[in-house]
Amino acid sequence: MIENNTPVSPEQRLSRMRWVMVGMAFLATVLNYVHRLSFNYLSAEGELRRLIPDDAFGYIGTAFFVAYMISNAFSGFVIDRLGTRLGYSLCMAFWTTAGLVHAFAKTPLQFGICRFMLGIGEAGNWPAAIRLTTEWFPPHERSTASGIFNSGSALGAVIVPPLVAYLGVSYGWQATFIILAVCGYLWLAVFWFLYYTPKETEAQPKTFAIPAIKLLKTRFVLMFTLSKTFMDPVWYFVTFWIGRYLVDVHHLELKQIGWLAMIPFLIADVGNLAGGYFTQYIIKKGVPIPRARKIAVTAAGLIMILPLLAGPFVISTPMTALIVFGLAGFGYTAYTANALTFPADVVPKNSAASVWGMACVGTGLGGAVFQSVSGIVLKNYSVSLGYDVAYSILFMGFGVVALVGLLVMLLFMGPLVPNQELHKYAQTGTH
Repeated sequence: MIENNTPVSPEQRLSRMRWVMVGMAFLATVLNYVHRLSFNYLSAEGELRRLIPDDAFGYIGTAFFVAYMISNAFSGFVIDRLGTRLGYSLCMAFWTTAGLVHAFAKTPLQFGICRFMLGIGEAGNWPAAIRLTTEWFPPHERSTASGIFNSGSALGAVIVPPLVAYLGVSYGWQATFIILAVCGYLWLAVFWFLYYTPKETEAQPKTFAIPAIKLLKTRFVLMFTLSKTFMDPVWYFVTFWIGRYLVDVHHLELKQIGWLAMIPFLIADVGNLAGGYFTQYIIKKGVPIPRARKIAVTAAGLIMILPLLAGPFVISTPMTALIVFGLAGFGYTAYTANALTFPADVVPKNSAASVWGMACVGTGLGGAVFQSVSGIVLKNYSVSLGYDVAYSILFMGFGVVALVGLLVMLLFMGPLVPNQELHKYAQTGTH
């Protein structure tokens, strides 16, 4: 037998390690969504449902998104200053501890405070993961890498229903929050000892940090933020309300929800990978990167919008409802796989996390507003018209909201090309 003793080159090691690193971001995103959504399912029925009515649930969701909005205003800048390893670790430690404290809450107000703290910590996951992919991946691979780590959001949403149903029924809701927190602390320990910045990135010339006010004055950042105010709440309608929808309209129990609610998120998980690979494929076919991104988000946006608008007319069974939720989720995740790369396409590397965080202020604002509106709509219209009609209003409303977001992105955001003024500032520190 002839043994191959050819040494592995540094480039080969780097090539392999970049997949390990994006794998850690993927696992962090899974945990992010497990912590985020566990409360929604645990409060869909049983003890917590009796404690938290529809309007209170909507306001508690608003508390999360107000915090998410506040945190996004600064989390990207903090991560850009602290670096990926320390910044990502602090985010995980904060939101995991906030998730743990849920186990000791007893009133809607206390749960609202816990959700607020969770939102403060969780917002940092995406700026940190974007910085990680920017450090480890070249531009033509970033949509694929972003799709991989962001698929953790859909996989987390897949895992939550059966996991929470099993843990909640077997051990109770308090123990469920404690067990989930332990998983977050285990990730934190592994990441802290594993992560490092590639030498190639460290060797690049140091650049000047771009002030927030200068970023905010750019058309790209403003319109990207506005578009996310309308696009992202669709995903939170799917993830936050599906459990209650299945209970209210189709009268399912937590055990049934645990398995059926996986279906939309399995469909959505495919969107993360399909959205990234589709863009990479048409780039290889010769489509310029900026145009390829716009083509991909247009197709993804339509896949998200059309099922929501058609939902009230086609839903007749729990399965058709799950398919509508799934298609909307597929469109959203395919869109996000590309949108995650927008900052790195336009601004210098040292500001990519900052810009994503600033844009996600729109996510928090839209989430806060539309979560409250959803709770109010359900409370008021379910009494006079029934839950079926009340949720139909929400399906069509979120379809229109997503259409507005897509139009803002396509018509007002501008081309996805490097902003020369910002790149010059990063190089020289002057206008």
